[in-house]
Amino acid sequence: MKLIQYDRHAKRRMKDRKVNQEEVELSIKNPDFLKQSIKGRINAFKFINERYLRVTFKEVLDHFFIITVTVRKKPFGGQYENRIQ
Repeated sequence: MKLIQYDRHAKRRMKDRKVNQEEVELSIKNPDFLKQSIKGRINAFKFINERYLRVTFKEVLDHFFIITVTVRKKPFGGQYENRIQ
């Protein structure tokens, strides 16, 4: 797998939301689903440890650049309705 580089903003969000690097890596390696975002970004969605993670990142030539990490107790916009049971 490519190396992972974290934006300072993403590191702060991970600390605030108690998300570790293993959870972020798992979200990118094996997402429940991916969705294109603005400016060439990708959102990786993953249900892990009783919560829903959204990892926003860009794929650069030799690494992944993590932009932000968001956590919710409920699915993001109902997108998990038919995917997680």
